[in-house]
Amino acid sequence: MLSRWGHGVHRARWWVVLLALVPLTPWLWLTPASHLDESVVPPGMESVRAVALLDAELSPRPPSFGLIVSHPMLRASEPGFLEAAERALAPLRADARVKRIRTWQTGDARWVSKDGRRGVAMVELHGRAPAFASMVVPSAPPEIYEALRAQARSDTLEILPFGPMALNYDFTQMVKADLRRAELVVLPIVLALLIVVFGSVVAAALPLAVGLLGVAAGFAAIAVLAHLMPVSAYASNVVSMIGLGVSIDYSLFVVSRFRDEMRVAPPREALARALATSGRTVLFSGLTVAIGLLGMVLLRMGSISTIGIASTIVVAFAVAYSLTLLPALLAILGPHVNALPVRWFARSSGPGFWPGLARAVMARPWIVLLPVVALLLLLGAPFRHIRLGTPDVSTLPANSESRRGQELLKSQFPELEANTIVVVLHYPEGGGLTAARVRELYGLSRWLAAQPGITRVTSAASLDEKMTLDQYLQLAATPRPLLPPAFQLLLAQLAGPRLAVISAQTSLAEDSDAARALVRAIRTEHPPVDGTLLVTGRTAYDLDFIALVAEVAPAAVTFVVVATAVVLFLLLGSVLLPLKAVVMNLLSITASYGALVWIFQDGHLSSLLNFTPAPIEPVIPLIMFCVLFGLSMDYEVLLLSRTQEEWERTGDNQQAVAAALGSTGRLITGAAAIMAAVFFGFGAADAVMIKEMGVGMGIAVIMDATIIRALLVPATMRLLGRWNWWAPAPLKRLYRLAHLARHSL
Repeated sequence: MLSRWGHGVHRARWWVVLLALVPLTPWLWLTPASHLDESVVPPGMESVRAVALLDAELSPRPPSFGLIVSHPMLRASEPGFLEAAERALAPLRADARVKRIRTWQTGDARWVSKDGRRGVAMVELHGRAPAFASMVVPSAPPEIYEALRAQARSDTLEILPFGPMALNYDFTQMVKADLRRAELVVLPIVLALLIVVFGSVVAAALPLAVGLLGVAAGFAAIAVLAHLMPVSAYASNVVSMIGLGVSIDYSLFVVSRFRDEMRVAPPREALARALATSGRTVLFSGLTVAIGLLGMVLLRMGSISTIGIASTIVVAFAVAYSLTLLPALLAILGPHVNALPVRWFARSSGPGFWPGLARAVMARPWIVLLPVVALLLLLGAPFRHIRLGTPDVSTLPANSESRRGQELLKSQFPELEANTIVVVLHYPEGGGLTAARVRELYGLSRWLAAQPGITRVTSAASLDEKMTLDQYLQLAATPRPLLPPAFQLLLAQLAGPRLAVISAQTSLAEDSDAARALVRAIRTEHPPVDGTLLVTGRTAYDLDFIALVAEVAPAAVTFVVVATAVVLFLLLGSVLLPLKAVVMNLLSITASYGALVWIFQDGHLSSLLNFTPAPIEPVIPLIMFCVLFGLSMDYEVLLLSRTQEEWERTGDNQQAVAAALGSTGRLITGAAAIMAAVFFGFGAADAVMIKEMGVGMGIAVIMDATIIRALLVPATMRLLGRWNWWAPAPLKRLYRLAHLARHSL
């Protein structure tokens, strides 16, 4: 079928080129969403359900961002400071989008820094923000924040922003800059490596051109997807990284085989043979990668699922362009594919290196196998002490405005930046603050205040330490309109018809074991309540997110492993080879996990890679598993397909392995070097998540193409011997009936 397709593409090559450009058209007028939206937060978690109840029941809060106004010498109460601050804030006060500005002059001592030379101003906008904005991104568009922030300037004062809106803006700007920087770094390196592999500028330019078009088509798909659902801000970076890597890999296979076939056949027949062999490899490789990426979709985790969808789409484009656009370009070029040769790079390392290595390994398989497996397990050992946690301000560069503002808030305004645990009491029926609910709230508030690490508790029954239970009962019984305005406003934020809120501040760090233990204790050991008690806040969200990952991971991992094994069986007709490939992939991924923890959590190489050590984001290991499990199969499919061909031709297992490694070794090495360059290029990103993925996957690809393919594959295939190709008779008949036993390369 693929051979006939090759003949058809050769005949209609110009039409194929034109049609291949059609998927790019949405990119011309649609712009993908470049910011996170609160709806991508997994909705089923307790902490998120609590936020939804707060939004539904309590008085709405306006979107806002904070400004810290500082002077090196003047105190915040001095006239010179106040005059300069008023001039800086005047443009904001006059802006129609600003509802009001509250400053340290209101008299709240917490809004003045410990050294007295800084004050906080809160800029409130028109609209409605989420009830607990530190867990979700505020609803104000980022362009509004950018325009307003630009208006707050001073020649004498330092003004730094803080809060979720500022953090989100700097985050999205960082992600955009990362994408531009990575592509500027990656593309020249990839082109240079392709010239080294092919020894021809024209041949080298083809995979790069197809890779760029594949990524562009992926961006067009993201643009369409973004108009249907919220898309993660990371999607463009991940799509670019994966799309560029696999597109170039697949194009490399096809171009290399076409050039080989051109030595013995005319262009038309060479193209047909290339697609009948390498084209089949591309199809199966693309299928295994897509299966891995679909594992992210099965996670059902909002933005992470959108990354999986977008990545699967770009892999589909990579396969499609490698089998349509690239063959059409090869048909147009014909012998000119070797134009602009660079003779020095065209020299090979000698045909005997890879077969010789394979024979040396197979001569002593146990001596190679055991130390290599031990080495991979040793490299993966740091993974045993992995610590998971959702990202915080440390994911931004140290010089970003919002991170500097947030860190200054934490050091100079500790009461404003305290870790807050929010307890939500949801009652089955309305009625507001009844006497029974006030008594319950009063007791629960005092129980919370007695917990270790709690420094302050605020609720409708703990507004003032001097007030008694009877006074709170009297307050709750008074009609709201008769209360002083300050009390009305406070109660509107703390109680609703079916809901009451307790805000507990703690001195414990948000991601500490003690804070997590405190949240667990509140959830499981609290006094009995006549309703549902939910806990939210940053620490609670961390716990819920980690628990969700642990819940959905087994099904996603099982799907990826089983589906990949089935695809490899359909390719090879063997039961043991897919199982062996799965085990080797798991060893490779475990070693890359160990490197991930050693570098990014333990902090080794932090100065070189420019990041702040922190817990690993819970979804990173899962994303890496889904991506790497598929990508690792690229070289497995290429090598084993060639081995199968030699085995069927000679019946000699050792000869088949040596010949396959000899014919594919240089190609796999070149392809792995290019893909690793792509991944490491994205490792230069400022976004820690992209940096972790780039470095971790780059390490995995290098290990996969060297230790796994050059050492473990020959050793294990030598030990298995003829059992490599065994399958139960019913499965063997199914394999033959499906007409899949063809030579691949």
